[in-house]
Amino acid sequence: MIDMLRLIVREYGWIHRAIGLFGNLAFVVGSVLFLPQFEPWKVTGVWLFIVGAAFMFIGALGQFFVNLHADDGS
Repeated sequence: MIDMLRLIVREYGWIHRAIGLFGNLAFVVGSVLFLPQFEPWKVTGVWLFIVGAAFMFIGALGQFFVNLHADDGS
């Protein structure tokens, strides 16, 4: 199981960056939806904030494991 996780981290590290980028985009769009002219979209903006923050966290956590794996020399 550990070897499989190491393979995923090593070979598919770009996925973590893509997840983080999606989270950043969702967060920015959610921020725009809080402007006064988008009042009916405010609830959608809140959900985009939540989803964006979660994806940014997942992306950062994945990148942490990529860096941790790169530092341990295996």
